[in-house]
Amino acid sequence: MVSPFVSIRRDLHKIPELGFQEFKTQQYLLNYIASLPQERLEIQTWKTGIFVKINGLQPTKTIAYRADIDGLPIHEETELPYRSQHEGKMHACGHDFHMSIALGVLTHFVHHPIRDDLLFIFQPAEEGPGGALPMLQSEPMQQWRPDMIIALHIAPEYPVGTIAIKAGLLFANTSELFIDLKGKGGHAAFPHLANDMVVAACALVTQLQSIVARNVDPLDSAVITIGKISGGTVQNVIAENARLEGTIRTLSAESMKKVKERIESLVKGMEIAYQCEASIDYGSMYYQVYNNEKLTKEFMTFVQQHSDIHMIECREAMTGEDFGYMLAEIPGFMFWLGVESEYGLHHARLNPNELAIDQAISLLASYIGWKGNN
Repeated sequence: MVSPFVSIRRDLHKIPELGFQEFKTQQYLLNYIASLPQERLEIQTWKTGIFVKINGLQPTKTIAYRADIDGLPIHEETELPYRSQHEGKMHACGHDFHMSIALGVLTHFVHHPIRDDLLFIFQPAEEGPGGALPMLQSEPMQQWRPDMIIALHIAPEYPVGTIAIKAGLLFANTSELFIDLKGKGGHAAFPHLANDMVVAACALVTQLQSIVARNVDPLDSAVITIGKISGGTVQNVIAENARLEGTIRTLSAESMKKVKERIESLVKGMEIAYQCEASIDYGSMYYQVYNNEKLTKEFMTFVQQHSDIHMIECREAMTGEDFGYMLAEIPGFMFWLGVESEYGLHHARLNPNELAIDQAISLLASYIGWKGNN
């Protein structure tokens, strides 16, 4: 027999929705929250997100816990009986886990109130276009602004019963990258009368790789990945348009600025070299996840002394997470939760081990209870 919060995870896994379209998800969460005793609860919605405040017994501060709620535009390829019912959408980044864990912790403190106030934030659009920054600026957040904030993210590479964390930089600065090239189309037999944007796009991809190799401090780190190229219409027509879609990831804000400056210089050069027009769109940009040193080390000590969870002090990762915007203004931390899946994040066959759900609920309830009474 599965636990109630594993069942909730499976329900949520069936109904993944994209950013700011999480209408079924929001209603499911609201229905569950409404089933709990309401004496100490205050609830506000924001777009497709939710704020739930649990009023403490004699509050001196507010501790926030954030869970993201959106899915990805991925066709699920598992054979699970609770696989996605929404064609072309999947909880392939573990946000169904994040929500069920948050509900488990919330439920615990509804029935076991502590001294301090608690704020549970169910945030939409983490995968894009980015819900953390506007939610941070929202009226409910300003009204109930927390003194510290916590979040977790599932980690398929770590075993169940393990968390991984570090003080300082945990996740990178990230930015989407879209480059559109417009030249002159023509017949494949007369290339001298056209400006071929497939050729231009291929040359630009090669040049972009030189940025990390020759413009970024080798003791720093950066990644430029072009994951998609599209251009042209049929095999015997020279392409008038081409589009590059990719991502930029850096370990410092300074490197992100330098990388973008070099991209812009190279693209201007392409306009001259290939007699074309070019435009750049950086899409969604996420700030680095930087864990507060004092709170993170305090949490690490607590885990070692008061739980059976195995804790690993990990390295920083090039992963992007818009929780970084919240940590930039509110002291707190994020940690990896081991879920030992053969397939990784954003994979169509991701299948995290559900035993991690109740372990995470127990750990967080214990830590937040200790922190909120001291």
